[in-house]
Amino acid sequence: MVAAAASSYRWGMSTDTVIEVADLRVDYGTTTAVDRTSFTVSRGEVFALLGTNGAGKTTTLDVLEGYREATAGAASVFGADPLRYRDRLAPRIGIMLQDAGFFETLTVRQTVTAWRRFYRDPRSLDEAVGLVGLSHRVDTRVSSLSGGERRRLDLALALLGHPELLFLDEPTTGMDPEGRHQSLELVAGLVREGLTVVLTTHYLEEAEQLADRVAIMHRGTIRRMGTLEQVRAESGDARIGFEVPADMVTLLPATLQASIDQKHGNARVEVRDADPERVLRQLFSWADAHDVMLLGLEVRRGSLEDVFLSLPEEPENIGRMPGTVPPGGNRKGGTALDGDRGQADHGERADRLTTTGARS
Repeated sequence: MVAAAASSYRWGMSTDTVIEVADLRVDYGTTTAVDRTSFTVSRGEVFALLGTNGAGKTTTLDVLEGYREATAGAASVFGADPLRYRDRLAPRIGIMLQDAGFFETLTVRQTVTAWRRFYRDPRSLDEAVGLVGLSHRVDTRVSSLSGGERRRLDLALALLGHPELLFLDEPTTGMDPEGRHQSLELVAGLVREGLTVVLTTHYLEEAEQLADRVAIMHRGTIRRMGTLEQVRAESGDARIGFEVPADMVTLLPATLQASIDQKHGNARVEVRDADPERVLRQLFSWADAHDVMLLGLEVRRGSLEDVFLSLPEEPENIGRMPGTVPPGGNRKGGTALDGDRGQADHGERADRLTTTGARS
């Protein structure tokens, strides 16, 4: 259990390490939601925890935020067990849940004012609503806010206590493009000032914009982890795209594995290859020999989307030791419920936050 493992030692944690997770496992009865997951997060870093639905992201955050006890392994936040020392850690942490739960009849002003009481030195009301672009809605009841505005209010509350560590769980869901851009710019600015962020999102472009490192979970285990470039490189072949006149397609080098889409007298050609430099040399030589221009030439390394699409094709035992229960499955062969369980957990956590002020 995590309390027994983490309360008596500090992992030799350096001052630059904010989060350390080692061989974390979380079971719901006979279902394993998180299976021997390990990672660290450094001070001032944006760490994106990504994954397919039911991958175990929310359960992992539950442990780090002090809302759930691990079945095995250990988790440390600022050198302490987040469950046992939640009250001590809470002033240093901001949490933006998928759905925090508000008192619908309160105004934005009343909501922020109520939350300010949980902190020793909170941001002012004007600063809090100004940060997230809600100054013009300060006297509006929560029930009248749009989905995106509610997310902005969630973010304002998460930042109210000047946190050192910020958990963002699907932070921009429901926001319009302007709100999403402003929120991401706000977070990026705070990171430049030293804030540490753990982010989960289904908008992969958010991770590409903000994250220093990403970890991609699938069925309870981390299947990819590293910088964006490192993870993209593991997605496989690069893509080289260009256009040529349609009548030149049959003259392309036969060694190219190309897909061709002909439109309006031109052909859009896409070549997938693990060695794009070799393909480009071959293409330039061919184009020079035939006096052809490669129009709209672009080279793209694998994207995060490519990585996600490749995960279901991997063998189930990748990332696990032989003989363990498959993550997301149970010992009786039943269906994983992590996604549903995660949503229920969020409701439970939101109730606790609303009724007890657990953010403080």
